[in-house]
Amino acid sequence: MKPLNRLPLFITATLLSIALHSCFTGVEYTPKVSERDVRRENIVSTPEDTFLANVADSPLPEWKPGKRFFVTDDKIRLIFGATATPYDSLGGSTIEFLDVHESPSIVGTSVTDLTFVAPDGRRFVYRINRPLASVMNQENLHVPFTIQESLVNSADSLLRGKKLYVMTRTWRDDADNSVSGRQFVEIRVDSVTPGNDIYPIKVSFTDLLGNSARIFLHPGPRGHTPRSFPVFFSFTDPRLKYPAISDAVWENIINGRVALEMTREECRLALGAPREVDRGADNSYLREVWLYENGIYLVFEDGLLKRFRR
Repeated sequence: MKPLNRLPLFITATLLSIALHSCFTGVEYTPKVSERDVRRENIVSTPEDTFLANVADSPLPEWKPGKRFFVTDDKIRLIFGATATPYDSLGGSTIEFLDVHESPSIVGTSVTDLTFVAPDGRRFVYRINRPLASVMNQENLHVPFTIQESLVNSADSLLRGKKLYVMTRTWRDDADNSVSGRQFVEIRVDSVTPGNDIYPIKVSFTDLLGNSARIFLHPGPRGHTPRSFPVFFSFTDPRLKYPAISDAVWENIINGRVALEMTREECRLALGAPREVDRGADNSYLREVWLYENGIYLVFEDGLLKRFRR
């Protein structure tokens, strides 16, 4: 009787032969790997991780009358219920905490009312549908569309005038729009002011060429938020970690440029980790294709950049 597995074995052998003798295509037979495969390293705690770790909102039991809150958006009127009107404009102003007390709701349950005073003396009430004791025990109470001024002041006292190295080219203007910047260069922090409802502090700085910009971030250790202090700033010159990189190549890196014959590590420093990597072998060399967003790609042969599209 003819063996049943002969045909599958023949097909397998044929496909293997084709794969071994074909030129690299980048997708047909090579496994795709994530950006984690570009560089593997053990994450260790650094001074940058803990620098702003204690900068946080004050819990409600510590609030005193007169505590100030920066209003990030006019939408704050939505949380003030009947105490606000559709015409109230509070965005960009500072309101003050007045008091907190428990009140009965229309259905007889207990709710918590936080009262705030606007610059013109008007009072607004933020109602939380839970008893006062429950709200007081809440670890982090955030009033929507506000930033505690004490948090900003704490960050400013630590950062103002400090010399740092900025680790990203994605700088921002006052409206949080992206502007072109340089990375791994020395900057001096000019001030820390209120940011937005998601990233409450705005770090304004100037580099040695006189270029000014801002970065919006959230205080806390690495991993606490994708936009934290250790992600964007370093106390030490990153250049010191790469003594073998020439000055010409480093100039490309700080400006986010790549050039032929740069290594994979140099390109990673210049552009960041790719979204996707395709690996394979040709007849005489190993090839990698790094894929980024917006059609950007880099082609490496034996670890050196041979072609790219920006």
